[in-house]
Amino acid sequence: MIEWNIQSRSHACQACQKPFADQEAYHTLLFDERGNFARLDACEACWQSQFSQGATSRKGFVSHWQGVYLAPPPQVEAIRHETAETLLKKLVEANEDRHVATRYILAVMLERKRILKVRDQLRQEGKRFFVYEHAGNGDAYTILDPQLQLHQLEEVQREVAHLLEHGLTPPPAVEPVPAADAPPAEAAPAH
Repeated sequence: MIEWNIQSRSHACQACQKPFADQEAYHTLLFDERGNFARLDACEACWQSQFSQGATSRKGFVSHWQGVYLAPPPQVEAIRHETAETLLKKLVEANEDRHVATRYILAVMLERKRILKVRDQLRQEGKRFFVYEHAGNGDAYTILDPQLQLHQLEEVQREVAHLLEHGLTPPPAVEPVPAADAPPAEAAPAH
């Protein structure tokens, strides 16, 4: 069985180098060059001026066809998911009590992947802290051990998965509500 390796369609005219526009007609010439196929794609103007007369009599000519160029769809950036590393860094910087268990689980995940290494354990006010060091960049993190119980793990795992998928979004800003006993704001006098 013979395998033919023919180049993909070019995105520009190979004679004048002008990029093809979407829906533009183009011509393809296929030549046999020492057992390998060479493809040449040309715009209509170059086809008319350079190739239409005598192309089929050129040495190695195999085939000619006309096609319509379809521009590739624009690259849509994939939704950027947080990595465990970037999420942990953001959570440590935010230092919110509600994320103590999440920070701990992320640190353990990164420790298992050998990205973080436990450098020390500290006890302070009856609580245990782990001092982690990032193996690559040397960043250090102090992570509180929240003493998670087995029945709490599923909820924390869901939170970690949600944050990895959607990122850490700050809570919506809440406008202050005036107290009920506060006097109403006075209107500025009209001039």
